[in-house]
Amino acid sequence: LVRAWTRTYGLRTTISNCSNNYGPYQHVEKFIPRQITNILDGQRPKLYGKGLNVRDWIHTEDHSSGVWTILTKGRIGDTYLIGADGEKNNITVLRMILEAMGKDPEDFDWVADRPGHDRRYAIDSTKLQRELGWRPAHTDFAEGLKATIDWYVANESWWRPAKEATEARYRAQGQ
Repeated sequence: LVRAWTRTYGLRTTISNCSNNYGPYQHVEKFIPRQITNILDGQRPKLYGKGLNVRDWIHTEDHSSGVWTILTKGRIGDTYLIGADGEKNNITVLRMILEAMGKDPEDFDWVADRPGHDRRYAIDSTKLQRELGWRPAHTDFAEGLKATIDWYVANESWWRPAKEATEARYRAQGQ
């Protein structure tokens, strides 16, 4: 629809698709914040299925800078993919979180996989990098993850109001 309006009516558009974000201010329903806040609450984190689902993780600041680059330098009507070449499976990410928070990397519970859970999200941001000169700044995932953990530790007043309602929804779904 967006492309059609660009062609038909000359609407000045660009489209961006991004990989999975991590960083401050993410809602506690998302994978990384949920694991962090569960640990902070003294609850064992939960991992869907076998934990082999792969995501290309990108820091929120890199996503924002990618969008800004597309808005200011992108060709009208083009689509750009924003990724940081940060592919990791969920079990690896969860174990990294546990270790960074001083916990045993096996200190989590397995839960049934989500229906229709995608096995892999992959993003090739070559076009964005080559044509517009964008590069991710946060390329050390472990470092970015530690900063994210520190943010959730320091900002409980931001995430706490949404936590109980979010966990109640997950409990109702058996997760």
